[in-house]
Amino acid sequence: MYISKKFISRRTVLRGAGAAIALPLLDAMIPAATALADTAAAPMPRMGFIYFPHGAVMKSWVPEQTGTGYTMSPILKPLEPYRSKLTIVSGLRNKGGESSDPHGIMAGTWLSCYGIKDRKDDLGTTADQLAARKFGAGTPLPSLELTGEGGAATCSQSGGGCGYGSTTAFRTPFQPLPMEDNPRKVFFTLFGQGDDTKERKQILGETGSLLDYAMEQGKDLDTRIGAADRARLSDYLDSVREVEQRVQRLATSKSMTMDLPNAPEGIPDQFADEVGALFDLIALAWQTGQTRVASMMIAKEISMRTYPNLQITEAFHPLSHHGNDPDKLAKLVQIQNYHTQLFAKFIDKLAKMPDGDGTMLDHAIILYGSNMSNSDLHNNDPLPNAVLGGGYGRITGGQHLHYPQDTPHANLLLTLLNRAGVETPSLGNSTGQFAEL
Repeated sequence: MYISKKFISRRTVLRGAGAAIALPLLDAMIPAATALADTAAAPMPRMGFIYFPHGAVMKSWVPEQTGTGYTMSPILKPLEPYRSKLTIVSGLRNKGGESSDPHGIMAGTWLSCYGIKDRKDDLGTTADQLAARKFGAGTPLPSLELTGEGGAATCSQSGGGCGYGSTTAFRTPFQPLPMEDNPRKVFFTLFGQGDDTKERKQILGETGSLLDYAMEQGKDLDTRIGAADRARLSDYLDSVREVEQRVQRLATSKSMTMDLPNAPEGIPDQFADEVGALFDLIALAWQTGQTRVASMMIAKEISMRTYPNLQITEAFHPLSHHGNDPDKLAKLVQIQNYHTQLFAKFIDKLAKMPDGDGTMLDHAIILYGSNMSNSDLHNNDPLPNAVLGGGYGRITGGQHLHYPQDTPHANLLLTLLNRAGVETPSLGNSTGQFAEL
């Protein structure tokens, strides 16, 4: 709890030279003797959805014990230092991801728990995008979608196209969002073009002038064209207006007052460096308020990546078809533990990042998991799931929760959304929420 003798509005801004710059959260913005989480000044939770392909060796993922006294499993061992903010959820099934074309729809059905047929309304919209609707109005970017491995998309052979295998994020049931693997492009998307702060501010000012010019020219042209062209022009100007609003939010965002690092050079040569850079950008985006929702695929479906740093020369996807070979299973556990190591560095950064009355990890809600269980069988039951973060005290960490056979994975997503304040009555084939989480 923060105690403050004075109270000023959370909407207070610094004004001058025609600009308004939002202030960061200050103690003085919190009424005296009021818990931060109970005030309008409290930052909204950040939500992260981190996906890894080809499932997990479940006997090395799921702890033998349930409750709080469990022994950490080999794959999750790198998260041991954060077990008070870790909840392992086992036993869940995603019927919406089950298909004769598993890799083609595996990623795209993880966060919607709904197949690629008979989609309508929000059946097929993913949990991250439901959160983005709630949190995105006040940030330059509604959400951020990243991948640690680019290249050719994995396409569905069941009529769903390429989106279902190459992204976990669907803005609508039929609108997949592409995932970016280049840290430099991600940095520019978050903070504007330019290698350093001075150059970014200069380009941002020029961008604003160009958009003003486009809008004025468009209005003038509107009086000299026919009805059909006016409709097309209106759609175009609406798009320009959306960009203009984003530029305006970016120009007055918290990031403009911070000493940001220079833009990355591009895609690093080493896989660990690339994944680390992308995780760092999520943390920076959350810290600067550029977005509150992020999704990331650590590697792509049907990944042919090798891991020479682990002395593993077989490609990831062929190795995942292990046929219960002990040597292949041991190597898969190595790879899956290594992915968790990369993820744990991100969690460590959040645990050390101050945020309001705690840390970013105290306030975040992050799902780490896959839409596949046994990679040799391509099944979706039971799925590997781990939840990190405290969600402003709304998530009970430090435990392993195991649920009965056929409990929907959608119940976990529904619970996380509602814990974050995204009031959602149902998702996919959900049947309710988890009171124990």
